[in-house]
Amino acid sequence: MDDFLSLSARTARFTRGAPRAFAFGDAGRLLWFLRSDGPADPFDSLWVLDTATGTEVRLADPRVLCPVPGPLPAAERRLRERMRLTADGIGSYALTGDGLGAVFALYGRLYRVRYAGPGRPAGAPEAVPAAGPAVDPRADTDGSRTAYVCEDALHLAPGGRISPDDGARWGLAEFAAAEELGRGRGHWWSPDGTRLLAARVDESALPRRWFTDPAHPELPPEDFAYPEAGGPNAEVQLWVLGPGRDPVRLSWDAEEYPYLSDAGWESAGEVLLTVQDRLQQTVLLLCADPATGRSRELSRTTHPQWVDPMVPGTPARLPDGRMLTAADTPGGAARALAVDGRLLTGEDLQVRRFAGLHKGRLLVEAGQRDPAEQQVLLLDPATGERTALADGPGVHTVLASAGALLLTSADADGIRRTVRTADGRESVPRDLSQPLPHRVVPVLERVTEHGVPTALVLPRGHVPGRRLPVLVDAYGGPGHQDVSAEPRRWQARQWWADQGFAVVTVDNRGTPYVSPAFTHAVYRGLSEVTLTDQVAALRALGDRHPDLDLGRVGIRGWSYGGYLSAMAVLRRPDVYHAAAAGAAPTDFRHYDTAYTERYLGLPQDHPEAYERDCLLSDAPRLTRPLLLVTGLADDNVHPSHTLRLSRALTDAGRPHRLLALPGVTHMTPGGTAEKVMAQELDFFRQALASA
Repeated sequence: MDDFLSLSARTARFTRGAPRAFAFGDAGRLLWFLRSDGPADPFDSLWVLDTATGTEVRLADPRVLCPVPGPLPAAERRLRERMRLTADGIGSYALTGDGLGAVFALYGRLYRVRYAGPGRPAGAPEAVPAAGPAVDPRADTDGSRTAYVCEDALHLAPGGRISPDDGARWGLAEFAAAEELGRGRGHWWSPDGTRLLAARVDESALPRRWFTDPAHPELPPEDFAYPEAGGPNAEVQLWVLGPGRDPVRLSWDAEEYPYLSDAGWESAGEVLLTVQDRLQQTVLLLCADPATGRSRELSRTTHPQWVDPMVPGTPARLPDGRMLTAADTPGGAARALAVDGRLLTGEDLQVRRFAGLHKGRLLVEAGQRDPAEQQVLLLDPATGERTALADGPGVHTVLASAGALLLTSADADGIRRTVRTADGRESVPRDLSQPLPHRVVPVLERVTEHGVPTALVLPRGHVPGRRLPVLVDAYGGPGHQDVSAEPRRWQARQWWADQGFAVVTVDNRGTPYVSPAFTHAVYRGLSEVTLTDQVAALRALGDRHPDLDLGRVGIRGWSYGGYLSAMAVLRRPDVYHAAAAGAAPTDFRHYDTAYTERYLGLPQDHPEAYERDCLLSDAPRLTRPLLLVTGLADDNVHPSHTLRLSRALTDAGRPHRLLALPGVTHMTPGGTAEKVMAQELDFFRQALASA
């Protein structure tokens, strides 16, 4: 492996040593986070930054607690996969209600720790007895009790099992919620620490997906419940549980609104929950009485296609009782915020996230200029007047609590983080990650009549007039933006360019942050819009940049990008001359309910949409080199997707290559991605040399 790929693998794509998983505690005085000891250290420790002194204190070191790492519980592995978490050591933690302590699980063992204060030695984490391998612990207000999940049951420490033994899974988010709906947890303490709000998940009606590792035939197979498009979903309920109390089920029309996308305690006497219908065209914010279980509607958001989930933090109730919701401006030109149904922002602002309240105003992440950039703004909830907190070039994000802010700014020069407290102090959490090897400034352009965002990366030292083969490196699917000023995503693309390619990235219609109309253009038809925009954008860039040799075009991608890549050579061999398709969902009839039905509807109602977007019938048309890649432990895009396409190609007599990776998940961790890139490079060099 060459130097860049080795460095990328060793540093987990330049993320090891960078602080992550931030949370404010003690009314904004403490900033908690996870970080390893450097760019080659995979084990994340738990740290706290005391903003009163600017001092960082390590509170828990996984290598001290578990010198010999043990296996992760299966539920923890799947939770990390849903979180896209590749770090070892402490994967996540939860603060006590006062923000002075935290609980975490480490290889199934349960621990709690408390910050002693400035100038005092940090106490060692305390092991908490558990019923078995513990997952997703949550502490009550003062940290005296911890709720956790063990073998599908919800337990208290101390206190024992609290959920009924009824065959259901308690306390964890189901697959659809964690993978597609943005809810990664399944239990919440009440503010007074006396009760738990808990999700009950019945997956008995779901089909099972099986995995076996052919490299280890001595190991038994694993299985898990998977909600396949058109089939049953998990039945999800919310219950209020407490020692010595009768359980109370929260009631809503779960048959009409089966998806629970958010929940939590508003106060000791009120629970807020967000539910959606199966096609995600209606989203309700409900309040429920934890004593009786009765609920009532606070707000309703509807859309004829789907309510876009890309504005986290909404719907929400403001302190004065008014409702804050996401809404589209007339004609779908912008994603806006509305207060009690009245638009607060206009077409010149694309709202991306509501981050909370700060000094009486709404704190938002939004785009004011190019979709590749993002700013942090304060909005007056009465007038919509804006005040910029971070609006320079790049991508800016924010975390807020009790007047304190953590501002993160990312641009071609790197990633910088600054903490600002309510009384004006500033501090910086240390970043020990590997400095990015390349300063990449891609050429960003909007092309075609749709204003499609594109990026072009050329080899360093490229001499104008020298024609270059083109490598399209894109995702292209809903919910993910590729063309962004965030710098880490351009490092591998610069490496590809330095191998002699002009690297092109296209955010076709269907991707977020251009406008709601742009995003919704793929409704009931993913493939046609995706491929049409990709082809048109590539040709537009070829017209603008004569060094792009459109007679030699390769395309690569993973997940939806793998689907795009395989589709490109199957349906447009006149444009694309070779493809490497990784983890491609080749037949959406076998992908999950929440994602697929949002865009295509139910397969029973719209079989033609699913047939149009299926690649299996295209197999006899293959005339270009195609490399298929799949991880055999991928629980998101099951390897059967790739294997079905390979079988169809074989049955049609169409030559292709298949790279099956035993034990590898959808995230391709541990240097797998870089090893695959090295093989892809050889593949494209051979394939495009003869194009």
